[in-house]
Amino acid sequence: QVQLVESGGGLVQAGGSLRLSCAASGRTFSSYAMGWFRQAPGKEREFVSAIAQSGTYTYYADSVKGRFTISRDNAKNTMYLQMNSLKPEDTAVYSCAAAPTAIGSVFYTSENKYDSWGQGTQVTVSS
Repeated sequence: QVQLVESGGGLVQAGGSLRLSCAASGRTFSSYAMGWFRQAPGKEREFVSAIAQSGTYTYYADSVKGRFTISRDNAKNTMYLQMNSLKPEDTAVYSCAAAPTAIGSVFYTSENKYDSWGQGTQVTVSS
């Protein structure tokens, strides 16, 4: 497993932007497919975005497509989530997750595929 630490959350007005970071420990970050999930109060955790090992392949939930951009820097062991045009319904605790895989082009939308999770960072969007 890899240890993950998120940062970059905060309070922002609707229409604003935030960039989340997920820093990973260990030397094998590039062997993991990565993902972002979020959980709003009273709701189940939901998939936000995923990225394959190389960063070439990405996938987004319909609710964030066109507004969020996932990326990773394997040299820095870090993944990012650039969030633009934020809406109040984006308010949630955002967590990053890592899924070991031997296939460079794969990404996962199911949280069951991920075996390492960060502690989460709060994102609050005011109207």
